[in-house]
Amino acid sequence: MDHALPTDVRKALAVVAERCQVPTGDAKVLRRHSNTVIALPSAGLIIRIAGNPDAFTKVAISIQVTRWLSERGYPCVIPADPAGPFRVEGRVVSAWQAADIDPDRAGSGGDLGMLLRRLHDQPHPPFSLPSLHDPLAGVAAAIEHHPDAMTTADRTWLLQQIRQLRHHWARLNFPHPPRLIHADAHSNNLLPLRGGGVLLGDWDHATIGPCEWDLIQIHYMHRRFARHTDQEIEEFTAVYGWDIRGWDGFETLLRIREISGLSPYIRHAPTQQTLRAEVTHRLATLRQGDDHARWNPPSTR
Repeated sequence: MDHALPTDVRKALAVVAERCQVPTGDAKVLRRHSNTVIALPSAGLIIRIAGNPDAFTKVAISIQVTRWLSERGYPCVIPADPAGPFRVEGRVVSAWQAADIDPDRAGSGGDLGMLLRRLHDQPHPPFSLPSLHDPLAGVAAAIEHHPDAMTTADRTWLLQQIRQLRHHWARLNFPHPPRLIHADAHSNNLLPLRGGGVLLGDWDHATIGPCEWDLIQIHYMHRRFARHTDQEIEEFTAVYGWDIRGWDGFETLLRIREISGLSPYIRHAPTQQTLRAEVTHRLATLRQGDDHARWNPPSTR
């Protein structure tokens, strides 16, 4: 095994090699952010290491949901066998079948609209899933466990915002009934395949909730990261078949998504200066009421 790999990755791969009986000598780190993603080309596997040590239940749900969806013909990532999850020194590890990804093609707004339309048309799964009651629970927990991730003034302001937004969330009148949602559906989780087609990955947040929570993601990425063009937004809306921008809860939901997205940055801010700086930058723009400021996307390494 390559000893240049991060220590947590080497320890996780040692357990993967034993449990899955696969070679890991050609491991390659593809992404390190809220999750670490590692390719094992010889084994035909993708290994994911969750950044949140409390993610075991969520990862187990993602495996259950994607196994059911793939059996129904839905284009999503497919768990390996055995998939896990299992713990390695507090980290949550899972194994997935590698897909034939086309590195020269990106997923489009239309791809995302199609995948969400098909997902929201699925029946309720034949197993129990949690419901999305509080999309701000993750960021609130991150602040509690990492109070030194920001200044006292920023922390006080952010906690006040969370209280207010929880109040607004409870009073939102969602136009559509609750259903199975991905809950983190954006362009980073689109996996274009060679020869056409696209898969939806990263199902750690799958839950029963308002489909509007899935639909707000692309607008969040557009506003804060310039991730999609105006044309792609229109394509997404046309393919999905409903425009969330016409709903009076749009701006409230978008603000909730902006605040919820701080969670992984806050968790790592005490030890990573670039992430602490990003927390400071985002909070400064939010406190100034600047809805047009660009935020820095996560590094993939």
